[in-house]
Amino acid sequence: MKGLRVAGLALALVAPAAPSYAVESINLILNWTPTADHSPFYYAKAQGWYAKAGIDLNIEVGKGSGVSSLKVGSGGSPFGIADLATMLVARSKGADVVALMSIYANTGQTFYWLKSYGVNGAKDFPGHKIGNPPGDASRVMWPAFAKAAGIAADAVSFVNVGPTAKIAALKSHTVDIISDFYNEHDLKVIEFGSDLGFVNWKDIGLNPYGNSLVVNGDFLEKNPKLAEDFVKISQKAFAACVADVTPCLKALLDQVSGHDKENQQRQWERIKFLMTDEFTTTRALGWIDAERMKKDYELVQNYLGMEKPFAVETAFTTRLLDPSIKMDASKVKGLRAGAELSRHGKAVCGGNRVYDQAARPVDQDGCEQGEEVRTATADSMLVVIASEAKQSMAPKRRSWIASSLCSSQ
Repeated sequence: MKGLRVAGLALALVAPAAPSYAVESINLILNWTPTADHSPFYYAKAQGWYAKAGIDLNIEVGKGSGVSSLKVGSGGSPFGIADLATMLVARSKGADVVALMSIYANTGQTFYWLKSYGVNGAKDFPGHKIGNPPGDASRVMWPAFAKAAGIAADAVSFVNVGPTAKIAALKSHTVDIISDFYNEHDLKVIEFGSDLGFVNWKDIGLNPYGNSLVVNGDFLEKNPKLAEDFVKISQKAFAACVADVTPCLKALLDQVSGHDKENQQRQWERIKFLMTDEFTTTRALGWIDAERMKKDYELVQNYLGMEKPFAVETAFTTRLLDPSIKMDASKVKGLRAGAELSRHGKAVCGGNRVYDQAARPVDQDGCEQGEEVRTATADSMLVVIASEAKQSMAPKRRSWIASSLCSSQ
C-alpha cells in the first residue's frame, strides 16, 4: 500500500498540471437575438480565448440597442452591443456607457416594405404602420430619419413586433413597413422577390456608426486590463471569422437553435461589407473615427436633442484596439478586383460592370484602368448582386456573369 502511495505521488509530480485561471463571470448583452454578426463572440468563447484571459463569458439575448445601451450604462451588464447613435442618446440621458470597437462601420439600418402595399419610397411612409420592437434603433432614431426624408415624425404609427417576427408581420400585412439590418437583406429578397422595396439610411444621407461593442464607464475605469483583453480577443475573433466564417457559424449554431446555416452564411457576407471602411482597413479592425463621431453626435443633437450635452470624445476610445489587426477588404465579396475604398465611396475602375448596394448599375462608360468611378449612392461601397443572371453589355462591352465578379480578390 505504501508503494502505491509513493508511485501515485511520483506520477502527480511528473504529470503536467492542468492550467489554472482566475476566472471572472462577465456578461455581454447583445442588441438582438444571436445571428451571424454575433458569431465571433461565440467562436472566441468556444475556442477558450476568453477563459484564458480569466473571463467566463455569458452572452445575453438582447431586445434592441436602446435596451442594451441602458443596461450597460446602468451597470447591469459590463459589456454590450449597441447602435452608436442610440448609445449617444442613452448617454445624454445619463447612461454611463463608452464605445470600444465598431462592428458596423457603415449603418445597417434599413426600412423594408412591399410595393403592393402602396409604398415606393420614404415619401410614401406617412399614414402607414412600421413594425419593430420598442428598443429598436430605427425607432429610437426615427425622428432623424423622418427629418432627413422630409416627412413629419408623427406621420407614421409604430407596432411592436419582435425581431424574429418582422417578415411574418410584413407578409401578413399586420404592418406596412419593417425596420431591419442590411445583413438580413437576402432573406427578404428570397421571400418577397420583386415586390420588395427598401431604403438604407445612408441613401438619404444618414450613415452613423452602427452596432458596436460598448462598456460601462465605471467598469472600464476599475477593470482596464480585463476590458483591454476583452476587446483584443473580440477583435481577433472578428478577424478570424472574416478569414473563415465556417467555424464561427458552427460555434453559433451549436449554441443557438432555429437558424438556417445558409442564411447565416449569406448574412455574414453582408456583415463584412458593413464592417469595411477606410479606417477599419488601415488603422484597426473596429476603429472609431473621431471626426465621424463628431458628425454622429451632431446628428443626434440636431434631430433628437441631447438631454444633457457632453463632450463626444468621452463617449468612445480606440486605445484598447490592437492596431496590428485590420479588416481584410479582400475577403469582402463584391469589392471587385482593383476596387479601393475611400471616404468618398469611390472605386478604381477594373473593367467590370458594377452595382451599388441598392442593385443600381453604376455607369462606367469611358472608364479606364486607374480612373475613379462614383457609386450611384453617396458613400456607398460597391457590391455585386450574385443572383443576377447573365447580362449583355452595350457595344464594346463584354458579357458577364455577376457571380463571377463576386469572388474575393
